[in-house]
Amino acid sequence: MIKEAIIPLAGLGTRLLPFSKVIPKELLPLGNTTILEVILKECFEAGIKKIILVISNRKKIITNYFSTDKYLENNLKKKNSSLLKSIRHLRYYKKKITYVYQNSPKGLGDALYSCRNKIKGNFFLLVLPDDIIKSNNCSKDIIAINKKYHCSVIASKKVKKSELSRYGIFKVSSKNKNLFNIQKVVEKPKVYRELSNFAIIGRYILNKNIFTAIKNIKFGTGGEKQLTDAINFLLIKNEKFKGYIFKGKYLDCGTMSGYLNSLKYNL
Repeated sequence: MIKEAIIPLAGLGTRLLPFSKVIPKELLPLGNTTILEVILKECFEAGIKKIILVISNRKKIITNYFSTDKYLENNLKKKNSSLLKSIRHLRYYKKKITYVYQNSPKGLGDALYSCRNKIKGNFFLLVLPDDIIKSNNCSKDIIAINKKYHCSVIASKKVKKSELSRYGIFKVSSKNKNLFNIQKVVEKPKVYRELSNFAIIGRYILNKNIFTAIKNIKFGTGGEKQLTDAINFLLIKNEKFKGYIFKGKYLDCGTMSGYLNSLKYNL
């Protein structure tokens, strides 16, 4: 059973400026909680026991958020405030979280590679916090698919042809209901021939072989190591990847318009 998850948080969050200049976008409110806590709750409900948060020195406020503030707690306790419960639950998260630092923005692949010595199982969960899935636990679903097929799994959704250049897009085979075999991944394609209209969404089950793949691929655009390049590296070596068209409502919290739209949902 998969018990470990990586959540990369070291990005600059430029699409949510100016708010993200001071507050990491993952700590922005979403309903009566934060974006990050929605993701953490999904992971724990899927059976994850250990969370690795990839952060940077600029985002040490995340460690402060989960640390115990005894002065504040004692003050609220004296006042018999109901707000005490709203911060004490953070202690549970703190016990499950390990931090890894990525201080130079060298891509998602590099963020994963920084966790290579922390992952003990053969497979692990990767969750991108920009993507919120409401009304269904996508992480739990792809863990179940991994258990059945013993392979890597990537969540997906159908997108319009006009939107293909915004996403990583799959070349697929053997589609059956909500599952298909992945043959190739193309990041933000400009040519769509032979590609599907199935886009990557930020939920992955990955074999730890991905670390070897990341080590072997070259730095790409912007001097970054791309996860899609590492996935293609393994596909060429005939490693099996399944695509899963997830169930539930998708909320994009990675852009200002998407985040503002997500605020109307009570999470």
